[in-house]
Amino acid sequence: MSSSSSSAKREVLAATRDSLPIWVGVTPFGLVFGLLSQQTELGVFGALAMSAFVFAGSAQFIALGLLQVGTAYPLIVLTTLVVNLRHLLYGASLAPHIQRLRPAWRRFLAFGLTDESYALTVTRFTHADAAGSGHWYFLAANANIFVCWQLSTALGILLSGWVGDPSAMGLDFALYATFIGLLIPHIRDRAAVVAVLVAGVVALLARDLPGKLGLLLAALLAASAGLLWDRLTVGANPRGRPSGKKETSQ
Repeated sequence: MSSSSSSAKREVLAATRDSLPIWVGVTPFGLVFGLLSQQTELGVFGALAMSAFVFAGSAQFIALGLLQVGTAYPLIVLTTLVVNLRHLLYGASLAPHIQRLRPAWRRFLAFGLTDESYALTVTRFTHADAAGSGHWYFLAANANIFVCWQLSTALGILLSGWVGDPSAMGLDFALYATFIGLLIPHIRDRAAVVAVLVAGVVALLARDLPGKLGLLLAALLAASAGLLWDRLTVGANPRGRPSGKKETSQ
């Protein structure tokens, strides 16, 4: 087996292993989507098609809510587009790591990008040994989340005839717990702490903005606050590092 094939296999196996805990959070989320989808005009095939081709949990839930109140399709498309604008930030941070790939590779990876696969992949790219083969990790992380989402959606559809009110089951808590678990390893310095605090405060204050714009606003302000803190503390330290900040190993 060539070294490139061995590296690709290693990355795929690592991404599969790292994705397994994510299934615990994504499965209930997809299950609830499958259940709720059968209360709208989507039907079985529409719900399965949305999970396969839209593949964006928050956008899909918002689309369901808009469908239930008879919103026009162009407005649904526009609203879900705004909700997913955070993926521009994801793409910008991952672009330097995959810019050497062919355009077809980059487009395929972009389609499968989710909040969960981004969190896994951006962590993997912090390691030096991911420089030449990290895109295989990215691909496998996307694939694992995709399969989990499709299976959980299908299971929710199958159970829709036996389950009453899905929201009363509290299954959505599993996804929030998963995101907290993904976030904690990235809080490595004071700039990260500032970013997390700003994101939390803004998300709470702006939670009533239409189209989930509060999430995008929280992400933008948190990133700006973290960057500003980093620049101010580096500027105050002639050695280029904030005083009292410990070196972190990668």
